[in-house]
Amino acid sequence: MTERASSHAVEGRPQGDLGRRITQRRTELGLSRQEAATRAGMAPAYLQYLEERPAADPGAGTLLRLAGALKTTVWHLTGGDTELPPGLGRAARTPRFTELTEAECRSLLSTHGVGRIALPTDSGPVVVPVNYSVVDGSIVFRTEPGTTPAQAEGHQVAFEADRIDEAFSEGWSVLVRGPAATVTDPDEAARLDEQAYSTPWAGGRRELWLRIEPVTVTGRRITVA
Repeated sequence: MTERASSHAVEGRPQGDLGRRITQRRTELGLSRQEAATRAGMAPAYLQYLEERPAADPGAGTLLRLAGALKTTVWHLTGGDTELPPGLGRAARTPRFTELTEAECRSLLSTHGVGRIALPTDSGPVVVPVNYSVVDGSIVFRTEPGTTPAQAEGHQVAFEADRIDEAFSEGWSVLVRGPAATVTDPDEAARLDEQAYSTPWAGGRRELWLRIEPVTVTGRRITVA
């Protein structure tokens, strides 16, 4: 397929790694396929091809235009930064920190994602990632008995989620603190099974639900002044 292919293609499901990254970044910016294609100087059908075909292998020029249109880098689109921690990009010349309201923090946390829980263990404090959801204002996640996250039960814990956009030198971070408890009521657990986005990246059944009741919710955002 060439860049002059029909512009009337409908949006399908991204298939390859490159396609998923393009689609994710386009969605983050709130761009339709038509808008992103126009910015990149290509036909929407060609962008559809890149998003949906695992075998797509665009040239360097196409990747550069696409990265520019999506306000990111070729390195990110092609997965070169997959094994690297966030925050390696340069800081903006005029960064500005803004304290977030509790309502803004809760909006950023909802409805699900990946965050980090800090909890005490017999060997000392530990921070581990968990797939979480927000249900009725509480942070909920599922795990297995005997795992490190399960040791949060009965303790005051901290939960943090953030988002860093190195292309824009912007991002946000939200911190929740409060008690963690096991969900023991079968009806409540069944309700969480229905309402929460509960499929863990680690796989497995993960039958144990834990809930963090927020006592304090704080956060801040960094932007370019």
